[in-house]
Amino acid sequence: MSFMRPGAGWIEVITGPMFSGKSEELIRRLRRAAIARLRLQVFKPAVDDRFSVDEVVSHSHWRVPSEPVKTAAEILERMDPRTEVVGIDEAQFFDEELPRVCSHLADLGKRVIVAGLDTDYRGVPFGPMPELLAVAEQVQKVTAICARCGAPASFTQRLIPSDEQVIVGAGDLYEARCRRCHEPGGPVHIDERWLFTPDDGKRER
Repeated sequence: MSFMRPGAGWIEVITGPMFSGKSEELIRRLRRAAIARLRLQVFKPAVDDRFSVDEVVSHSHWRVPSEPVKTAAEILERMDPRTEVVGIDEAQFFDEELPRVCSHLADLGKRVIVAGLDTDYRGVPFGPMPELLAVAEQVQKVTAICARCGAPASFTQRLIPSDEQVIVGAGDLYEARCRRCHEPGGPVHIDERWLFTPDDGKRER
């Protein structure tokens, strides 16, 4: 990141829908930092154990060791003062303290690289991501490919009916959609109570 002064800290955010390569881009940047012999620490939310408990794993199976934590504050508790680059994956699952934690680390002179969903399955800003995007020096928004029509996709579609904001899953529960194909309320399921009955032609109420 040549636009930054040597020794200065900053925040980079990689965001977009599921299946857009966010974790892969995070891992790519961390690998380059490792090649440069910089000291790294990588964190992920403990709730995300889809592919591994103690690794960040992309959908294309790139991997990097990480430390699972339950809260953003725990990142500070585990921080080695010698660390120069901090990686954080699945940022949307963290609590609202994450932007302040990232800003504090940047103020200490660390490069903070964060990846996370900007919106949930409804298309609504997700967790601490809006504030994190606002305080970051650099934001890269990546797109996926719409599973319906092949257009660039910026939304995550949930494939099962549920009102829960957080359901951890992958290709069995979610797919990427473009704005035109996205169904914000989830898949449409017919409620049989509202079907026309054959005997009187009226809706049952």
